[in-house]
Amino acid sequence: MEITTLDPRPPVVVVMGHIDHGKSTLLDYIRKTNVVDKEVGGITQRMSSYEVVHKAMDANGKEDEKTIVFIDTPGHESFSAIRARGATAADIAILVVSAEDGVKPQTLDALNAIKNAGLSFIVGISKIDKPNADIDRVKLSLAENEIYVEGYGGNIPWIAFSGKTGEGVDDLLDLILLTAEVDGISGDPFTEAECVVIEANRDKIRGISATLIVKNGTLYNGSFIVSGTALSPVRIMEDFLGKQLKEAGPSKPVRVIGWTDEPEVGGICFTFGSKKAAEAYVEEEIEKVRERAEAIKKVRGAEKIAATNKANALAFENGQEIIQTAIVPVIIKADTSGSAAAVVYEIENKIKVDNVEIKIVAISIGDILENDIKLASGKEGTVILGFNTKIDSSAKSLAERNGINIMTFDIIYKMTEWLQEFAEENRPRTQIEESKGTIKVLKIFSVNKEKQVIGGRVESGSISFNDEVKILRRDIEIGRGRVRELQQQKEKTSTVEEGKEFGTMIESKMEIAAGDKLEPFHKIVK
Repeated sequence: MEITTLDPRPPVVVVMGHIDHGKSTLLDYIRKTNVVDKEVGGITQRMSSYEVVHKAMDANGKEDEKTIVFIDTPGHESFSAIRARGATAADIAILVVSAEDGVKPQTLDALNAIKNAGLSFIVGISKIDKPNADIDRVKLSLAENEIYVEGYGGNIPWIAFSGKTGEGVDDLLDLILLTAEVDGISGDPFTEAECVVIEANRDKIRGISATLIVKNGTLYNGSFIVSGTALSPVRIMEDFLGKQLKEAGPSKPVRVIGWTDEPEVGGICFTFGSKKAAEAYVEEEIEKVRERAEAIKKVRGAEKIAATNKANALAFENGQEIIQTAIVPVIIKADTSGSAAAVVYEIENKIKVDNVEIKIVAISIGDILENDIKLASGKEGTVILGFNTKIDSSAKSLAERNGINIMTFDIIYKMTEWLQEFAEENRPRTQIEESKGTIKVLKIFSVNKEKQVIGGRVESGSISFNDEVKILRRDIEIGRGRVRELQQQKEKTSTVEEGKEFGTMIESKMEIAAGDKLEPFHKIVK
C-alpha cells in the first residue's frame, strides 16, 4: 500500500489583470528588484517565476518566515494563451484592478482564465496612491461585472495597495498565506516529481533551458525529466537566482538546462530514474503526436475544400469570378516559447483577411539564423517574423541575396498591425459584376457578322455607350456583347435612361433575337 505524506507547501501565486494596472510594480516592490524598466513599452512580455519570503505572525503570535512563489503573467490581451497556462501552474490568483480605471476588457479575460483553472483568488485594488484613485468606484465597477467582493455583496477577499509606496502590500501577503492555509495547499515531498513548464528558451552556449514549478514531489539531480516529446537529464538545475540545486521540493521554481527540444509552456513534466525509461516514454508521445497531426490534417483539409466550394458557389451565383485563396507562409522566431505561443495566438485570433490564409510553417526560439533563411527560400513569399530576437549577420546577408522578407518586433501589437497590412496587400481581389439595368429587345434591324443593330427599351436603370451587356433569353444568360453605338431619336447619345426607346449596335458572337433582354453591367474589384 502506497503511503503519501502531505505537508504544507508554499502557495504558487499568479498575478493577473489588465495592461498597466500595476502588476509588475507590485512584484517589483515585493522582490526589491527592477522589472518594469526592463520591459519594452512598460508591458510584461514574458512569464517569470520568483520566490519571496514574508515575515508573518504564526498562531502563537510569533514572527515566522513564510515562502510565497509568484508567477508574473503578461496583462496585454495578446498573451491570453500564456496567461491561461500560467493559471494552471498556480494555486491562488491575484486579480489586479486599478483604483483609477476599474474593470477593463483584459480584467474579465484574466478572470475567465482564473475561473477555468478553478483557482481561489483575491482582488487587489492597485494604485491607491494616485490622485484619481477611488476604491468605492472600483467596487461598483467590479459588482457591475458580477465580481462581488467582501463588504460589497459577496465573499471574494480584497486588498487595496500601492506598488509604489508599499501601502497594503504586507496585508496582501498575509491574505495570500491565509488563503493558502484555508485551502489546505500541500504536497508530498517523498514522491516522484511532477512539474509544470513556465517558460522555455534557447541559448547559443547553454542550449535549451526550461523554467518549471515543482507541483508535487521532489526533483533530484541525476534523474531524467520529460514533457511531451522533450527530454532532459537533470544535471544542471538552478533556482530563480541562478544558484545550483541538488534537489527541489514542492512549489520550488527551477531552471533545468539541457533539453532535447523546447517543452511546451503549460506542459506537465514527469520524472524517470533512467534515460532508457524516459526515451521509451518520449517515443510513445511522438507516435501520439504523429497520429493527432494526421487526424487534424484530414479534418482541416476537408473543411478547407468545403469552405472553398461554398465560396465559389456563392461567387458563381453572384456573377463573380472564382475566388482563390492566397497563402502567406510565415516562420516565427521568438526569444522564448511563451513569446512564440503569444505570436501564434495573435496570428490565429487577431488577423482576419478575406481569402488570405496565414500558414505558420515553422516555430522556434532563438536568433534568426542561416537555416531559417534556407527554410524560407524553399517556399516563395515566406516571411520571417522575429519577436524579441536578433538577426545573425550571415543570415541577414543570405536573406538580402535571396530576397527573403524579415521583420523583427519588440511590441506584439506592432507585429500584428504590420502582418494585417501585409496580408491585405496580398489578398486576391474579387471581381463583382454589378447590374446597371434591364433592356428589352424590341426589333432586329440588321446583322453583319458579329455586329447587330437592334431597337430596344430601357425597362430599368440605364444603358451607356461601351457598356458590356449580358444577353438573356427566358432569363438565362446565353452570351455577352458590347455597346458600340448608341442613338436616341436618330441622334448619337452617351446614355439612355429608364422608360426610353433607343437604337444600338451590339458587338457579339451570339445572335440576338426580338424578346431577348440585355443587362448592362460594370465590374467592381473588391
